[in-house]
Amino acid sequence: MTSLFHDAYSLWEQGGFLMWPLAGLAFFIYYSALELLLYFRKCGFHEPSEEQWLPWIDHPAEASGEVGRIIRYSQQNVFSLKDIRDRFTEVRTAQLARIDRRVRFLIVLVSAAPLTGLLGTVVGMLATFAGLAASAGGRTVDLVAAGISQALITTQTGLIIAIPGYILIYAINRRRNELSLFLQRLESVTMTQFKQRRAAA
Repeated sequence: MTSLFHDAYSLWEQGGFLMWPLAGLAFFIYYSALELLLYFRKCGFHEPSEEQWLPWIDHPAEASGEVGRIIRYSQQNVFSLKDIRDRFTEVRTAQLARIDRRVRFLIVLVSAAPLTGLLGTVVGMLATFAGLAASAGGRTVDLVAAGISQALITTQTGLIIAIPGYILIYAINRRRNELSLFLQRLESVTMTQFKQRRAAA
């Protein structure tokens, strides 16, 4: 364990000052991504099956959870299909717009990670050239080795941060699209049931 920590610390030092911005990016990327994934879990849109929530549309008082809240809101004091459509537009704006803003912010952060690593490559190569231009001897070798280490480590770190970040973005977008389809399905069924009730009245 001590050896592993020592090796990680050694790599951190060799990466240079750009390791700090990379660490900050990693924190914000994974914090934002996990927060969004937990938000989907907290909403509980996948918990009730369609067989469970279909009867709730005819009996909103029996509905429960986040799905039940949406069903009650979409039917409370509505008198036309336009009212229902407007309610679901409000729900989509409240639910999806927030997610879309966070995803755009997350994409910017993930894209910045490999670019920051590339900046480290440039800085490392400049250090390498500075070492080559320095006086001959062991000192030159040390400067060149340090520059190459910084160039490679920062690039590697940026990619290590970005690749899982893109996977998380894919997972978040998939859940976001599932939520959008669910809201469309719920709106369609609610409007159909409303029309049937109006026709039977």
